Amino acid sequence: MTVPDAHRGGDRVTVAIVGGGPTGITAATLLAQYGIDTLVLERWAQVYPQPRAVHLDDEVYRILARLGVADAFAAISRPAKGLRLIDRQQTVLAEFSRDTALTRNGFPAANMFDQPELEKLLRQNLTRFPNARFRGDTEVLEIAEAAGGVELRIRERAGGRESRITADYVLGCDGANSMVREAIGARMRSGKFDQRWLVIDIGCSMDLHQWEGVHQVCDSRRAGTYMRIGQDRYRWEFALAEHESVADFPDLPALRPLIAPWTRGVADADLRLLRVAEYTFRAQIADRWRAGRVFLLGDAAHLTPPFIGQGMGAGLRDAMNLAWKIAGHHRGSWTSRVLDSYETERARHTRQLISLALTVGHAMTAGGELGTALRRLTLPRVHLVPGLRAKITDSQTPPLRSSPMVRRTANTRRIAGRLCPNVLLETGRRLDEEVGRGFGVVTTARLTPDQQCLVASRGARTVFAAPGTELACWLSRHRVSAAVVRPDGTVLVAGRDVTALCRAVPRFADDRPAQGSAHAHPDE
Repeated sequence: MTVPDAHRGGDRVTVAIVGGGPTGITAATLLAQYGIDTLVLERWAQVYPQPRAVHLDDEVYRILARLGVADAFAAISRPAKGLRLIDRQQTVLAEFSRDTALTRNGFPAANMFDQPELEKLLRQNLTRFPNARFRGDTEVLEIAEAAGGVELRIRERAGGRESRITADYVLGCDGANSMVREAIGARMRSGKFDQRWLVIDIGCSMDLHQWEGVHQVCDSRRAGTYMRIGQDRYRWEFALAEHESVADFPDLPALRPLIAPWTRGVADADLRLLRVAEYTFRAQIADRWRAGRVFLLGDAAHLTPPFIGQGMGAGLRDAMNLAWKIAGHHRGSWTSRVLDSYETERARHTRQLISLALTVGHAMTAGGELGTALRRLTLPRVHLVPGLRAKITDSQTPPLRSSPMVRRTANTRRIAGRLCPNVLLETGRRLDEEVGRGFGVVTTARLTPDQQCLVASRGARTVFAAPGTELACWLSRHRVSAAVVRPDGTVLVAGRDVTALCRAVPRFADDRPAQGSAHAHPDE
């Protein structure tokens, strides 16, 4: 999509997004749903064609549904059946199977896909929103504070023409080598994890007849991973020795010793080498994610080792967390304290997932030959640990920490900051559809007329949890009568005093333009 001439020099846009990958396009789509004028500036004209991310969970799938692409994503993805831990001889040490049925979030817990296909889908979906514009083949050269906003100096890579754009907000979604991060003076803090891995993508029209889950080779000598990505796409990842590089594996004959356990009986002629590349898996997080109205999202803010498949998903979580806060702040409803909550909530959540990825990676691959021997001895017995199997296969991520938009108390810490179940309601719609893009009050109590007016005046919707329903049982388990659900599905606050909870709903218009005077946030 081209940008109107008005945006080719010195013009203003509400939100400028630097980087048109999955995180940037997700943020642009969410903002467009709130009627926010958004411009995506992407260095490359086309989607990068090589496979990269291959997994997302049901929580992130829920974000795709919010974008309006759930059905289309289902057509290009496949549920994974869990995790199988094997040794170098392919002996199964442990298996953690997942039911491919829908979870509390309304989607399969683990989903495999091809990133270029997803990116094309996201970009095409963005064209549905006239207030979101995509400008490819454009490089951002400089970002600086300006009167009443942030100024970006940009250049068309094809012709070299430079121009300037002023934005109210700038989102840095420009990856691990982010110039936005450099511009705001943020630095990456290392998690002291750097491993070089070989990544292999192969196409094959024949079924390899392997277990339809992720295979993790738990071997300190040559750790590895195998997974089926699509109908005819397969991915392998292998740790490289210190003396090895991608140059040692230029073709299928060189790769055969690595992939042979999964491709026996399949001729080279039936295998298409789509890509072989060397990646350094790192654990890093930026020391700050915001400077004024400039924010970092995705790989610009954090890098997660791939052992739990949360790298790309973390960026989409960033976008989902921030977009509605910018919408509320831009309309004058809230002060910058709400924008502060973005880093407060997301940075800790990301650190926890990075820590989990490191723990899983070390547990599966570290310790030399002694570690390999211990895994061979202990892993076949992990099913004897009460509750461990359920914990490993549970896709639920940690709760968000307390912030102006998460009010946790000793009595509600198990529910506040977590996603509300996206249950199927009696109306035939799921909770997210019923609540829409604003706030919701989920309650087992019938609201009084005064309570209903209070909720409606704040632009929120009410969902009644009838006795015996999944939603009512969820509230009952947490010993609360109602919960206020944020636009991203997270519980802001919960409790038994329904009137107090109705008053706690922030004023927020769904996707309607801001009207009338500004309102203060309830906390202020």
